[in-house]
Amino acid sequence: MRLASMARAAGIAAATALFVVGAVPQAQASPSAGYIGDGYANNSHGVWCVQHLLNTAQSEGVQIPEDGLWGPITKQDVEQFQYGWGLTPDGIVGKATGQKLLDKGDPYYGGHNYCYTYLPSY
Repeated sequence: MRLASMARAAGIAAATALFVVGAVPQAQASPSAGYIGDGYANNSHGVWCVQHLLNTAQSEGVQIPEDGLWGPITKQDVEQFQYGWGLTPDGIVGKATGQKLLDKGDPYYGGHNYCYTYLPSY
């Protein structure tokens, strides 16, 4: 009888652990974080994040305006950033570029902070 009680208690503990782990939200990019670049519906918060993280990730060069507007200057800076990190320099902020910006830019806004919900990433 004692063995049956211990088995039941172990089963309840295991079920509780699975429930708790399943209830914790898993870290992921926002499902609404679309690619950023020419031809995409660019979110102004996402573009600002790209601009800000580019400015803080690159130690040299001219700082680009952080105005939340996608344009040729931001695109060119994205291409230079991509080239410098061995990414395809296409001027589009997709998952690889978004992840690199989150990793290398200002940690206050990058990483899993504010910009994480606006940039595509892995």
